[in-house]
Amino acid sequence: MLKRIACKYITVLGIVLAIAVVHILRAGQYLEGRWHIYYYSFFSDMVLPFGMYFLLCLNEPQIPMLRRWTVKCGLVFGAAAIAETLQGFGIPCLGQTFDPMDYVMYAAGVLAAAVVDRQIFRRVLPFWEPNRSAES
Repeated sequence: MLKRIACKYITVLGIVLAIAVVHILRAGQYLEGRWHIYYYSFFSDMVLPFGMYFLLCLNEPQIPMLRRWTVKCGLVFGAAAIAETLQGFGIPCLGQTFDPMDYVMYAAGVLAAAVVDRQIFRRVLPFWEPNRSAES
């Protein structure tokens, strides 16, 4: 059981570190034209909710309601949407620029994480879901 938990923590740490490294290295500076604009407009809006979803996955054993992918999606999207809405009212919260398209990117990022969680990790990584009977 401990080995499963450690493997899951390492996997999530890898995801979060990869997201951090891409931001630290400013990968967008190597892109040109439209790709440069798309990267700086939307990349973080997709990958940060992706990483946040997996951070919630680490808490599934302690918080049973987080075992449902819909709950994790709702919490992550809700937090991001609240921050974006505050930006729309001129209140800086995790950013300063309001863009309605950001809501779409938050949804895309969190849904991509749910697909990776439910369709890839649970099929490929034997340690990912230690208690299959607890999930619906």
